[in-house]
Amino acid sequence: MINKKETLVRKRSFPNQLAPDYEKESFEYGLKVGQAIQYEWFRKKGNSCKFYDQWIDFHRMRLYARGEQSVEAYKKQLEVDGDKSYLNLDWSIVPIIPKFRDIVVNGMMDRVATVKAYAQDGVSAEKRSAYQEMIEADMLAKDVLMKTKELFGVDAFNVDPETLPKNEQELNLHMQLNYKPAIEIAEEEAIDTVFDMNKYPQLKRRLAGDQVDLGLCVAKHRFSYGEGIKLEYVDPAEWVHSYTEDPNYEDCYYYGEVKQIHITELKKINPNLTEEELEHIKNTTSMWSTEYSVMRSYNDSFADSEVVNVLFFNYKTDRTFVWKEKILDNGGMRVIPRDDSFNPPQDETVMFRRVEKKIDVWYDGVLVLGTDQLIKWELCTNMVRPESAFQKAYSNYVAAAPKMYKGTIESLVRRMRKYADQIQIIHLKLQQVVSKVVPDGIYIDADGLTEIDLGDGGSYSPQKALQMYFQTGSVIGRSYTQDGDYNQAKIPIQEINHNSGHNKIQSLINYYNYNMQMIRDVTGINEARDGSMPDPDALVGVQKLAAANSNTATRHVLDAILDVTQKLAECTSLRIADVLEYSDMSEEFAMQIGKYKVSLLDEIKNLYLHSFGIFLEVAPDEEERQRLANDISIALQRDQISIDDKIDIMNMRNLKLASEMLKLRKQEKTENDQKREQQKMQMQAQINAQSAQQAAEARMQAAQAEAQAKIQIETAKSQLEVQKLKEEANLKLMLMEREFQYQMGVKGEESRNLKDREVYKEDRKDERTKLQASQQSKMVQQRQQGTPPVDFESNEDSLDGFDLAEFNPR
Repeated sequence: MINKKETLVRKRSFPNQLAPDYEKESFEYGLKVGQAIQYEWFRKKGNSCKFYDQWIDFHRMRLYARGEQSVEAYKKQLEVDGDKSYLNLDWSIVPIIPKFRDIVVNGMMDRVATVKAYAQDGVSAEKRSAYQEMIEADMLAKDVLMKTKELFGVDAFNVDPETLPKNEQELNLHMQLNYKPAIEIAEEEAIDTVFDMNKYPQLKRRLAGDQVDLGLCVAKHRFSYGEGIKLEYVDPAEWVHSYTEDPNYEDCYYYGEVKQIHITELKKINPNLTEEELEHIKNTTSMWSTEYSVMRSYNDSFADSEVVNVLFFNYKTDRTFVWKEKILDNGGMRVIPRDDSFNPPQDETVMFRRVEKKIDVWYDGVLVLGTDQLIKWELCTNMVRPESAFQKAYSNYVAAAPKMYKGTIESLVRRMRKYADQIQIIHLKLQQVVSKVVPDGIYIDADGLTEIDLGDGGSYSPQKALQMYFQTGSVIGRSYTQDGDYNQAKIPIQEINHNSGHNKIQSLINYYNYNMQMIRDVTGINEARDGSMPDPDALVGVQKLAAANSNTATRHVLDAILDVTQKLAECTSLRIADVLEYSDMSEEFAMQIGKYKVSLLDEIKNLYLHSFGIFLEVAPDEEERQRLANDISIALQRDQISIDDKIDIMNMRNLKLASEMLKLRKQEKTENDQKREQQKMQMQAQINAQSAQQAAEARMQAAQAEAQAKIQIETAKSQLEVQKLKEEANLKLMLMEREFQYQMGVKGEESRNLKDREVYKEDRKDERTKLQASQQSKMVQQRQQGTPPVDFESNEDSLDGFDLAEFNPR
């Protein structure tokens, strides 16, 4: 028979932190830690308990966030003396809070955050510096290298000269945008692979939901030899921790989770448990469930005897590493590991001394609640330690509660809850008012109908009057009776308007709208963001500004999610290095990460040799993108950038780099425009010079052509003169030849004549005598007859008018 007092939470305090390491490793020490945590969270003060009070509060917030809160509170407000028999109402919840919750959570999912790694070890820093120096060398020698390429056809550039930075500002931007060593790519791929394997987008959505609902989100990272690196969701309602005022819970010295597991799972945690111990745990669990029956209405498994309540906890303390430093005879030193009980005497003659170092460590424990049964207590394996502070160890839990003050956590759902209650009451009241509203009626004055004669012998009955009224809207009446008196009922049918419920309905609607506005005011989610009808008179820019202000009001939710994501990425990076260096599954893990990028496999295997800085690159929100778009539009209107520049800048996810790129492109565009203007001026000057030169050349050519024409004319004249002279010479030569021939003939004739003259001289004497006689006779005859004298010889020695003396040599 188990005594009920054994299951009650007894007062316990935490053990001594200064205890030696061998004592901290004992189960007794771990049991004291577990029971101290149990006492702090599960001790009952009347009907309250810290853990279950927090659980119920968080559970209530989640019901409000889902629109499933209890309606009993609303029934109590509307019932009369506990009687609800006349409340025939629809008690379903108006889902106001779920709408606002989804707006914030879904908005967080739209903000894409990319994990970026920066290699900051010595080897990577040297490679980065060498690459930058190589770029700077190309920048300084660009002109010489371009000349070498033109003259000899040798490309001595280390990078493409088209993309070579022009100044230091462009070089810095180039190093941030374009330089990405393979080791950084491998690290980012490794972290992304771990996140994908653990379905982090789904985990992130749950964390964002907890942040909106509870104001607190918790995640856990661990390493399992069978599963690798695991990222897990932790329910804040089941999470315990030491008191802290840090919104990131980094100064807590213990964390824990309360889980309900089947009793057989205990054997997997500690295979050494005996059947008697398991039976004792089983019997104790039912007493624990009876003692803390507050949970029965929410989870039947608490009453199940096969399910036990187990506290999984981590406890931070320090561990002392001791070495014996011995001075050798040759002056050297040797260090030998010792336990923390090693305490050499303080004597100068002793040639050795104690050297120690303290580091933070975490112990992992499992306690069955309500018992003295500690299932597990051991030093955590694969503890995450930052390389910059090796003595520090990160916890497996990562949490964020940006609106926490003095241990009290504020959330958006908590702010909206009381106004949502008022809206629900108004909704129920509206149902009551609407159910009691009387429809409009008709009043018929029967006396007025009896005085009316239809003229066809028929009677004007109330039924016919109503039919005529509803079908035509007309009414027949008489101003005077048959006796001639004034008819008081001259309008026999009148409409009765019942507007008693209208004012109440309008008042409730106004109050409803007031509470809706209060929800917007306390959360910062205005009409521009919550999907309501925007103001038709408001400008588009005003609407966008209002939506941007709303995003600013809930920015703390996004910051909390980003803080948790970055911390998980940092811890994942450190765990990857440990896995690749120490784990037996390093080869399998490297292949799993590099299965889509085999080229990075060698880099992945060497990740543990490098040190990385992890940060998140968050895509800009609508406000930031709009501000950047406005700057780009202004730059485009002023012709400071091109369309290609706009596309490149808008595709950048880092807003700071995008702004730097915009400034750089504007500067480049200005410089290029100035160069283009100078080139245009130079080209215009060249064109003018060429035009002047061409005009001068044209004038010169014209003068040359004119001179050449004159020369040609003179040449032609000369040629004609020469030709004429040649012709004259040829003609004279022919004449001379002929004259010569003639003269030769004459000379021949003269010679022959002389010869003949000598021959015939004597013969001719007789003839002369005879001739003289004849001449004398003729002269006598002439004298007698008076005839002209006869000339027997010619005195001309020229031929055809040419004087032979012209052919004499000059």
